[in-house]
Amino acid sequence: MSQIKIFADSTSDLPADWITKYEIGIIPLYVVFGDTIYRDGVDITPEELYRKVEEGGSLPKTTAPSPTDFVNAFSPHIERGETIVYLSLSSKLSATYQNALIAADELLPGRVHVVDSLNLCSGIGLLVMKAVRAAEQGKTAVEITAMLEHTRQLVDTEFVIDTLEYLYKGGRCSGMQNFIGSLLKIRPILKVVDGSIIPAYKVRGKKDKAVQKMLDNALANLDAMDNDVIIVVHTLAEEEALYLASVLKEKTGAREVALSQAGCVISSHCGPHTVAIMYTKKSEA
Repeated sequence: MSQIKIFADSTSDLPADWITKYEIGIIPLYVVFGDTIYRDGVDITPEELYRKVEEGGSLPKTTAPSPTDFVNAFSPHIERGETIVYLSLSSKLSATYQNALIAADELLPGRVHVVDSLNLCSGIGLLVMKAVRAAEQGKTAVEITAMLEHTRQLVDTEFVIDTLEYLYKGGRCSGMQNFIGSLLKIRPILKVVDGSIIPAYKVRGKKDKAVQKMLDNALANLDAMDNDVIIVVHTLAEEEALYLASVLKEKTGAREVALSQAGCVISSHCGPHTVAIMYTKKSEA
């Protein structure tokens, strides 16, 4: 058995069967409604989150795991002689990475390797699976860390937001942008670049048009895809996700096209009926 233990946080939105099959450690972020704190993926589901938002009219706060959370999660594995490689949510989006570094400094030197994924959602999940396979091949923690720091720039993520309401409530767009966007039925397509979320472009009209545009963008990059794993992620948009997965499987010939539902932290920022395509590009090195 490999002496490398791969960890990620709950924002990696890995399919549940992958977590079990590959024994991936997951550290939850927190979702806070008023005085009540929930562990993402443990104490609350996206469906429950959306119901609470609808009833209360405001979004929850989301917070990073504390250094103590990381120490408590890592320590049993270190005591068993394992070395940990942990992939965090992008440092540009959360304090999760910094808190993991603090925890690593409190534990035995060289036993915890913290990697800033510069990604979010299943973009992290793609990197997690590369780390799992590298560990199975006998790579060391140092070798896996170097591979991840190279590969993280190759992850391509685009997602279609169904409504600007959650971006507005979360302070990520103005009231006027929300009003005009809703009035004109503007569907923003967002992209992750160097660890930050940026607007890629906007599509006016029905959501199907924006989803097709995102799919066309992915298919235009067929020659650049590494043909390993593609992940289609959604927030209560299963029908659209199944359609995207079916077309991608047919057109790309990827070894696997996986479906995943985003957890509560991602859901609280993007809102319901968001759908995304995530894949890794071939390395030029």
